[in-house]
Amino acid sequence: MQSQLFAIIDVETTGGGIAGNRITEICIALLKNGEVVDKYSTLVNPERDIPQYITALTGIDNDMVSDAPRFFEVAEKIEEFTKDAIFVAHNVSFDYNVIRGEFRLIGQHYNRKKLCTVRLSRKLIPGMLSYSLGRLCNTINIPHLNRHRAEGDVDATVILFQRLLSLDKDFSTISSFLNPRSKQATLPPHLPAEQIDELPEEAGIYLFKNQKHQVIYAGKAKNIKKRVLSHFYDKKTKEYQLGQETHFIDFERTGNELLALLVESEHIRNYYPKFNRAQKWPATTYQIISYENQRGITQLALGKTKAHRDSVSTFYNRAEATEKLEEICETFKLCPRFCSLQSSTEKCSHYRIKNCEGICEGSENVADYNLKVQAAIKSLDENQPTFAIQGKGRNQDEIAFALVTEGQYKGFGFFSRSEAICNIEDYEPFLKLQQASYHTHAIIRSYLKKNGDRNVVYFEKPKKLTNHRLKKLSTYKETTETENIFSHWNLG
Repeated sequence: MQSQLFAIIDVETTGGGIAGNRITEICIALLKNGEVVDKYSTLVNPERDIPQYITALTGIDNDMVSDAPRFFEVAEKIEEFTKDAIFVAHNVSFDYNVIRGEFRLIGQHYNRKKLCTVRLSRKLIPGMLSYSLGRLCNTINIPHLNRHRAEGDVDATVILFQRLLSLDKDFSTISSFLNPRSKQATLPPHLPAEQIDELPEEAGIYLFKNQKHQVIYAGKAKNIKKRVLSHFYDKKTKEYQLGQETHFIDFERTGNELLALLVESEHIRNYYPKFNRAQKWPATTYQIISYENQRGITQLALGKTKAHRDSVSTFYNRAEATEKLEEICETFKLCPRFCSLQSSTEKCSHYRIKNCEGICEGSENVADYNLKVQAAIKSLDENQPTFAIQGKGRNQDEIAFALVTEGQYKGFGFFSRSEAICNIEDYEPFLKLQQASYHTHAIIRSYLKKNGDRNVVYFEKPKKLTNHRLKKLSTYKETTETENIFSHWNLG
């Protein structure tokens, strides 16, 4: 290791993510036996405008690089200069991936072993408040002149790396970092490897947190450790930026994927994480609402909203809501016109529903009609199912469950296999209450569609059976009624 060649590298760029981030300046210092043996530095024409905020940070503007060589003109020099060296940089993933991206643009492959002085510093100089190059140099008295220029940053990194070499006299730490099986080469610069070692290889959720312990990403996985590591192997700009801001990882075991999905949804709703896109925005819901018109007739209609509020019934796609409205209109002999199924102000003329008893033309008593509407509303409420989905717990002696009461997701929990769970009230001591949403509805509905009634325990309504007798549905497609429950259970 004494005679190993190290290339200490820094690049300045046009900014932005890895994709499309072009080099404006590069400096490489070759280190051998602890001493600098050669150095190469040049401005690079990025072949695009340099944003003003980058110029304000680095001092490099469009005029400075207008006559500089383009990357393809210096690529051979960079390739030869670093050919036998280990690629070293402060936050190495950034510089390494930007240079690889430049080589990729000219149809060439660039591959080197690499070392990160941020991660090495965290290991060999523990306890620092910050491991950014500027603050670390200030703390341990390393001169850092001409900051945010490639040569100035390389000169400071060279001295830092020399210090690190002196602290790792037998090269055991550096050798472990260079081991292709080591996580150190792929982990974000600020994330201790010990946190990865503590992750379980089980189902659950994980939370990426920034330096202030704020949740910046929430995810779910069948195997938490495997999924977390996959983020760091991914070279997309979003994943790279996520890694750069991650300082801590928390996790929660759920025992099975259904609960992982539900808990993930809750965390996204609570924390609104920066890097989560899905589930952050309220989805459109369609609600069957009732109101009284000028004639005193109780009308039904579909309302479209992104907020959950009181209504007769709530659905999560328009076709499902319309289908349910048509069903109760036909079943209870309501008028399509007063169910908003047609816009005509004349006598109803629905293409399928023909059993209106004349409210639209004044031949049916308003009071009698309104009683039918109330019966229809009551039927919607009574058809809301109550059930628990049971599944694998966090250990062999535990059962996990998600609970839906009268069509509304209530939450999840765990109980010991030795517990006697015979009715709906028996779940309550173990229940962790959660808020129902479009997303929890979609998760549970998808589970039922995929798995049928497997592991699902149904309960009769308390007002019908005072002893809350358990009722197990024998098959998923035993009756049309069963299919309707799966199709239309909602969060009304």
